[in-house]
Amino acid sequence: MSSSLKGKKIVLGISGSIAAYKSVFLLRLLIKAGAEVQVLMTEAATKFVAPLTFSTLSKNPVHTEVVSEESWNNHVEYGLWGDAYLIAPATANTLAGMAAGICQNMVQAVYLSARCPVFFAPAMDLDMWVHPATKKNKQTLEGYGNQFIPVEDGELASGLVGKGRMAEPENIIAFLERYFNKTQDLLGKKILVTAGPTYEPIDPVRFIGNRSSGKMGVAIAEAAAERGANVQLVLGPSVLDVNHSNIKIIRVKTAEEMYQASVAVFGEMDAGIMAAAVADYTPQDVSDIKIKKKTPGLTLELKKTKDIAAHLGKEKREQQLLVGFALETNNELENASAKLKKKNFDFIVLNSTRDKGATFGYDSNKITIINNKTERLEFELKSKRAVAEDILDHLVTYF
Repeated sequence: MSSSLKGKKIVLGISGSIAAYKSVFLLRLLIKAGAEVQVLMTEAATKFVAPLTFSTLSKNPVHTEVVSEESWNNHVEYGLWGDAYLIAPATANTLAGMAAGICQNMVQAVYLSARCPVFFAPAMDLDMWVHPATKKNKQTLEGYGNQFIPVEDGELASGLVGKGRMAEPENIIAFLERYFNKTQDLLGKKILVTAGPTYEPIDPVRFIGNRSSGKMGVAIAEAAAERGANVQLVLGPSVLDVNHSNIKIIRVKTAEEMYQASVAVFGEMDAGIMAAAVADYTPQDVSDIKIKKKTPGLTLELKKTKDIAAHLGKEKREQQLLVGFALETNNELENASAKLKKKNFDFIVLNSTRDKGATFGYDSNKITIINNKTERLEFELKSKRAVAEDILDHLVTYF
């Protein structure tokens, strides 16, 4: 069977860890899979394995500094050349520097210049891996769209036993192959994504709204587009923007506008992902002038907005898929399951306000997927981009 890495250009960054010896075997496997590899090393990494080893195996020179005695090494060139940038091992120091945008060596310089997908395979001691600073750096880098290859459990260089080992070379290769195999698994699919809040006007300057930033929906739209889908993004009031040729944006403000835009395009879609936080109620009467503060109180009469997801659930054809979201404060599983059936979703994405770092405004999320087969899939706290990939992975199983 042909490897999905055949013909791929891989930039391999190696930082200073005893796990650098594994990178020799990793390089051999990449070349065996048919990849062309350019190796970069930090100065600390050269203390563990000589650059000559990597240059001999890769048949390319190894660079450690942007400026060397011989020449200026073009970090931008490597950032544009690669189909993927793999940093293995990625030490705690390397993660911290990249999260902060620090550029001290060739490995970091190419990271800041890379336009290709970036993969990290961390390697460090147990206590360093679980330290809050490392966790924060990992989340920051994931939030930028980077892919983390999970650490493994076992004996560490310190003698401790636990998580922190760099993934075995065979597992890193498998991770990369899975990524490239699914890169275009939504090619040609048309997907509607709703995102962000809605603002329901009270008067020309005031509105009823919610705290949704639109980050989750935008992450889904971007991830789907990168996997080949043609995405119609209906985005409520948000400062976020997207720049992908496969994404067409319709910007709206109110629930009614989002309803009209969604209904207009859904018939042409293969799937709809309802990630927007749509207002359930809107003012019955909207003042055309600013309401003055003349009385001690103000009473607003509200009316229900149109239920976009429920309407699409009734209209969807047999071959169409519909994905819902449920943000709950209590009885989470019961409420989400009831919403799944009521609105005719194929599956629903549940998150709870009880989960720290997983609701409005955060760059991370923690979800549970419940599908119409009564299956329940729980995921750990991840960046919203990583969560988007999990949601799309599940969506692909239906196609």
